[in-house]
Amino acid sequence: MLGLASRLRALSDAELRHVIGVRGVSASGIHDFFDLAEALLHPDSIQLALSHLDRSVLAVLAVAGECTSADSAPSLHAVAGRLSALSSAEVTAVDVAARADSLDALLLTVRADGCCIPYDAVSAHLAKWPAQGLPGATDLATTVSPAAVAAVPDADIPFIDQLAAERAFSVVSSIAELVNELSREPARELSRGGLGLPDTKRLAAIMTVEIELVAPIVALAARADLLARSDGYWMETEAGEAWLLEGTTSRWAALAAAWQAALPPIVADILPRQAGLFWGEALSGFIAWLYPAGGEWMQTQLAEFARDAELIGITAHDTTSTAGASVLRGDPEAAVATMVAALPTEVGAVYLQHDLSMVSPGPLAPSIDARLRGMADVESRELASSYRITAASVNRALAAGEDAKSLLAFLASISLTGIPQPVDYLINESAARYGRVRVGTLAEDAALALSYVSSADAALLNTIAVDQTLAPLGLVRADDGERLLSRFGGDAVFWALSDARYPVAAENEHGEIVHLRRHQVARITETPPKDPALNLVEKLRAGDGHGVSVADAWLARQLDSAIKAKQTILVSIAMPGGSVVDYLLQPASVSNGRFRARDRRADIERTLPLKSILSITPAP
Repeated sequence: MLGLASRLRALSDAELRHVIGVRGVSASGIHDFFDLAEALLHPDSIQLALSHLDRSVLAVLAVAGECTSADSAPSLHAVAGRLSALSSAEVTAVDVAARADSLDALLLTVRADGCCIPYDAVSAHLAKWPAQGLPGATDLATTVSPAAVAAVPDADIPFIDQLAAERAFSVVSSIAELVNELSREPARELSRGGLGLPDTKRLAAIMTVEIELVAPIVALAARADLLARSDGYWMETEAGEAWLLEGTTSRWAALAAAWQAALPPIVADILPRQAGLFWGEALSGFIAWLYPAGGEWMQTQLAEFARDAELIGITAHDTTSTAGASVLRGDPEAAVATMVAALPTEVGAVYLQHDLSMVSPGPLAPSIDARLRGMADVESRELASSYRITAASVNRALAAGEDAKSLLAFLASISLTGIPQPVDYLINESAARYGRVRVGTLAEDAALALSYVSSADAALLNTIAVDQTLAPLGLVRADDGERLLSRFGGDAVFWALSDARYPVAAENEHGEIVHLRRHQVARITETPPKDPALNLVEKLRAGDGHGVSVADAWLARQLDSAIKAKQTILVSIAMPGGSVVDYLLQPASVSNGRFRARDRRADIERTLPLKSILSITPAP
């Protein structure tokens, strides 16, 4: 432990933080480098580190431990020779060196003079594995790898690709609905994490998916930066806004690229990169073989990414699709080319009908769909989407800056059936009525209200005052009797009236109509990730005795432990003439570089300098 404590003390702060992070060390109970060394050599910490090592690295560690003796350390060539003999296959010193480097970086071994020397605690822990049903050195080196994956018949690949394309289109459509909905009404993130049940049900209905798929789909969209948490709410980002204007294939490519970029390298390395390979029990069995110390962490990561792979069409029925294989090989162009051929062609026209509905004969071009959503409500979102124009939806478009002329011109440009008379009438009538109700913001010094509602139509204003759907706004009559006041801001009042189908317009302090957007974009603030190891490193440095060697501090710690336990110890002392004397002592105190103890053999009290101590061992 003394050697490890010295090694830890000599590391840079960055190296210390890295070691603490990768070894999963908790700061609890750690006050100095000896505590840290003790934590790293604790059996639980060692087992955690070993559970993340693959079989080939574990074999090097186990063989090096078996080859280590009191008077010799195993060279890399010796370890390579032993592994070659066990496996009946050539293992080179270069192979061993690469694996030994990873062990050394985890502070499980020491690399010195071409040797790989495990710490005693690590070797002792590995020696107990066979009794626990885990492989020993021989099994680690000799057990043959099982097949990682199985292949489906070539004739099944077209079916896999077709199903993958359908899922790709479905998830892109669902995420588009999700992003649109969260731009209109964000979803609150619970303090314990995740979405509340009401928001989850709302989003499931919008996306037309099962409720259990909401969280995975939100995670997919967030991974692609289409959504982000802002002030405790999930909202659309600027990237999400731009993504909505891209074609279906480009949208899918963004999701696939984000999925591939998030793959941990250790997971990506074992995933099958050829179309038609099955991600089933064989892959799980291979992982269990590859990480014999406990591959649960790997299985968990694989399960998450495999679930998302199914959602976006990287796989179908747990089998790699042709496009998915291209993604895994890092060839996005080939993946996109495959999807272009498989996904349905986008259209740029709709059937506008007398009942105020619109039906597209296929998936609409995103730019057309985005504008239609501004003036109509989506009724269904399938390959052939349908929309419906209402007075409220037209009023929404007018509030965003459209007018009757622009709306009719746009519909004429995309309608395969012209402009039916009911549509023309509704748009012109809504435009004529637009602004009969006005909402404005009051001065900041207003005591009880933040906004007002006014109308030249007294009957209409009276209707608003008694409308129970608007009761949450707390509308009250102003003293002049010509306005209604609310304690809520003008935007909230405006959209509440708009949703209630009133011909409302927002106005500024001069009475001029201003156009509002309901669109909300997440405000993302870049905050450096928290490094839990940073405080521990600062604590270790602050408590590190300046001018005191690690050896002296370690001796003082051993003596302090013996004092507290009232333990008798055997102390080897270097005498002035060069001789070494062993004393059987019961320490009493340590101060100023010296320690006082009772000599159990001579039955006298001795005071000895710490610098003369060569070693301390418990008394037999």
